[in-house]
Amino acid sequence: MNADVRTLDAGRPRAEAVSWVDGRISAVGTNAEVLAAAPAGAEALDLRGAALTPGLIDSHIHPAWGAELSRGVDMAGYTSLEQARTALSAEAARTPAGQWVRAWNLDYAAFSRNGIRAELIDDAVDGRPFIGVFYDLHTALVSTAAIRESNLTGRETFPDGATVVVDDGTPTGELKEPSAYQPLMAALADTDTAAVLDRLAAVLARLNRLGVTGGVVMNGDAGDLDTYAALDDAGRLSVRLVTALWHHPDRDDAGIAEFIALAARRGRRWRSGLIKIFSDGVIDTGTAWLREPDTCGCGSHPFWPDPERLRDVIAQYTAAGIQLAIHAVGDQAVSFVLDCCQEAGSGAGTAHRLEHLELLADDDVKRLAKLQITASMQPLHMQWRQADHSDAFARRLGRRRAEQAFRVADVIAAGAPVCLGSDWPVANPDPRYGMAWARLRRRPGERDGHVFEPDQRLTGEQALLGYTAWAADALGDTDRGRIRVGARADLTAFADDPVRVPGDDLIDLPIPLTVVDGEIVHREDLR
Repeated sequence: MNADVRTLDAGRPRAEAVSWVDGRISAVGTNAEVLAAAPAGAEALDLRGAALTPGLIDSHIHPAWGAELSRGVDMAGYTSLEQARTALSAEAARTPAGQWVRAWNLDYAAFSRNGIRAELIDDAVDGRPFIGVFYDLHTALVSTAAIRESNLTGRETFPDGATVVVDDGTPTGELKEPSAYQPLMAALADTDTAAVLDRLAAVLARLNRLGVTGGVVMNGDAGDLDTYAALDDAGRLSVRLVTALWHHPDRDDAGIAEFIALAARRGRRWRSGLIKIFSDGVIDTGTAWLREPDTCGCGSHPFWPDPERLRDVIAQYTAAGIQLAIHAVGDQAVSFVLDCCQEAGSGAGTAHRLEHLELLADDDVKRLAKLQITASMQPLHMQWRQADHSDAFARRLGRRRAEQAFRVADVIAAGAPVCLGSDWPVANPDPRYGMAWARLRRRPGERDGHVFEPDQRLTGEQALLGYTAWAADALGDTDRGRIRVGARADLTAFADDPVRVPGDDLIDLPIPLTVVDGEIVHREDLR
């Protein structure tokens, strides 16, 4: 009560109070109306004028994978080789003997001059086995000792576009795409079930503190579903999760049938029902699929060795009524996948979505709207761009094409569905940063900073919708994203209205309350 409620429900856009019983919203209205309808013994929470919105949903996140990958030193902000080497040296000193040195969030800028090579960091990690994953999760760097210990030869083959990069037949230490580095990570993975659950629960608790009530997990398998079920059974799943099963190119028709069956799995606060497919990689390393090659001559090939097999896979899942979330970064990847979705037609529950869409052609902006395929986008990923176009993204694309990137406002204007997310651990999971980047198109707090494509800035309401109502719509979920009677009691409170607060101030706006399924999962006193 005593709240500034932004319901995002056209029937009653604003209110003063909300009540819920057994995890469902039971009343929305004035303080007097809601208090009169409240059952005996109900607890009253006085928000003292704070804003209340539908619970925030991160539409693209990797909580379990991120909990494992984010072990070791966080390399965010280390953009020079000297900075990177200093941080790795300190991490090596902290890492017990006999264990691999680990890092995450490596920045391509630190290796732009000399390339991604093991010898650049071998002495920094004291000659020990080391693995570090770059911020986009599409490249890893390993040390010479790690190459030796893992028996990497450079002759490894993968069912997709992954490679162990070589120089004169010898591995350089650069591993492109997850298939190349995942076997090493799997060998290092924690096998202590209790420790794994504790680490994941800690990640989810952090999300609650940031106002997150739901997330769409983009890299699941049967084991991950078991993990979420175990956490849910223990009463520790504090974020409502929808988990996409990751379909790799080597999965055959029997594997498709297996995933269709697994997609039916669900629990109290989690479900599957979604399939994740990669159609290409990323622009920064030349693995995105582009209509025109990049300035290094890369980008002419899809992630799948046989694109027609991808077409067939999309058709099979569509016929089964399974929703697809397809990673498509480059303009050719987007175009090809839209062709496939259009040819496959639509059946019950097959409102597909594309992830990232960093480079979009005009005709495909229109096709997204015509086909009503959701664009799941992450404006926060622009944080690695530089005003002088010296970043890898701009160097690869050239200035003209780089200035056509992240066209989220154009997609909305065309009438296509949109949702927003972080892609954590790729980027900061705080939705306040995500909404600020969507509104400002520059680094929040740097008021004189360079604005990337100002015509693509979103309004405060659009940014909030991208993390609430539109995120729920993208999942076909009518129970979330709006505050109305009968909806799930997933709620987020802000110290002030996140729509009206300036984007630069949004990132510091306190979040006093987060509610999931009617349970208060985060609470702080308003001061």
